[in-house]
Amino acid sequence: PPTDPANTARVRIFTTEAELPFAGHPNVGTAFVLAEVGRSMRTADGREVLRFEEGAGLVEIEVTRDAAGMIVATTFTAPQPFTRGGEVAAADVAACLGLPVDAVVVDRHVPVQGSVGLTFTLAELGSLDDLAAIRPVISEMERCDKRYPSPERLFAILAYVRTPGRPDGVDVRCRMYSYGAFVGEDPATGSANGALIGLLASLDGRSDGKVRVRSGQGFEMGRPSILELAADLRDGAVTAVRVGGRSVPMMRGVLLLGG
Repeated sequence: PPTDPANTARVRIFTTEAELPFAGHPNVGTAFVLAEVGRSMRTADGREVLRFEEGAGLVEIEVTRDAAGMIVATTFTAPQPFTRGGEVAAADVAACLGLPVDAVVVDRHVPVQGSVGLTFTLAELGSLDDLAAIRPVISEMERCDKRYPSPERLFAILAYVRTPGRPDGVDVRCRMYSYGAFVGEDPATGSANGALIGLLASLDGRSDGKVRVRSGQGFEMGRPSILELAADLRDGAVTAVRVGGRSVPMMRGVLLLGG
């Protein structure tokens, strides 16, 4: 139950190794399930939302339904504004990903840590071939986990490639690798993509408005995921970040409680 009755629930998120203060897709999926069983609420302006109390702050998730009332998307607003942290050496990113250093593009930005509630190293690569060629080196990830500490004790890299003009409308393709709270690749990482849209919006050059990006992740794993990203700009600062997409039920179960 929530500590504040105005909210939907208190939510805690765990990997096999640690508890996280915030993560994107657990919110997307949990909101989908709770909205299906009638736990959502209506705002004064008619939006259907859920509000989750989490370690990183309050997370609001908006539910979108089609004309038949079926849920077609859940979209969270990140619990914290985008913050840009320290730089990470391109050579270290390349070593972690098993790539030559010239695969890391530094024209627009050097690899940099960013967060909307969970810290990621954001690095641009030069091509989809570079993205496909990633072979993570755990010993290098472990070394960088010590060299670039984060508050969450997590070293994670979101590598992305700009892909404008694709027929599927995907603007960037991503892969995310982590060492610490969990080890391995993730097919869809809302918190990392939230940090990414925060960074891209901060580099956009506009003072005010909305920046929208469609992100594709998990393709190389055979688990393609499409994420809709948006960021609000005001006076040159990123004031809000939203990430959402479609969810589908994967399994159901029943608990039998003995007396």
